[in-house]
Amino acid sequence: MHSIVVIEDDRVVGEMIRDELTQRDFSVKLFRDAESGIAHIRKSQPHMVLTDLNLPGLSGFDVCKIIRKEEALRHLPILILSARGDETDCVLGLECGADDYVIKPFRRAELVARIRVLLRRADPSGPPKAPPVQAGPFWLDPASYAVRRKKQSLPMSTTEFRLFYFMATHAGRIFSRDQLLDEVWGRDRSVTPRNVDNFMYNLRMKIEPKPEAPRYLKTIRGAGYVFSTE
Repeated sequence: MHSIVVIEDDRVVGEMIRDELTQRDFSVKLFRDAESGIAHIRKSQPHMVLTDLNLPGLSGFDVCKIIRKEEALRHLPILILSARGDETDCVLGLECGADDYVIKPFRRAELVARIRVLLRRADPSGPPKAPPVQAGPFWLDPASYAVRRKKQSLPMSTTEFRLFYFMATHAGRIFSRDQLLDEVWGRDRSVTPRNVDNFMYNLRMKIEPKPEAPRYLKTIRGAGYVFSTE
């Protein structure tokens, strides 16, 4: 049974989500503030986190940032739930480390489907993983979602790793944003071409010596992105 932590300060919405997921055979712990939720996450290491953005004290953005900075939690799938439907908020949420962003009000069936997609992608007992690869100075292991540059570990979320692994195993080929959406996110996707740009920005901040002048993940104007080891 998958365990899910829900951080939602609206009691009615939180209990609705908890009841819906419990009926779908998920184990759910509900918290009204980020501090309590994060403390439980550190102790129990659940399979997934759902968080609202507007919370008392720390925000949902803060929840994402804290989780992504911790070694034991950095691959934990995070789904943001928010009534803030502005694209800027969605982009910021993904930049902070969220894997998906669902706007309230939402259909319960859609929320459950999004959750199952993220859990499948992060499931270590799923289909056999592809082999580790060496791409230039980078070593990538899909079995552990580990990335190293020489001896330096480069922490990444599951989605960031999937994107980087795809680019690294197709070095020299140019991919448009739509192609990357199809190849990395597939049909079970909620991100947009603009969101691809934000994931690329995050990757550059982690792998590039000078993110403002990318050496490895390059933009080809009017065409898309290419990974180069030259």
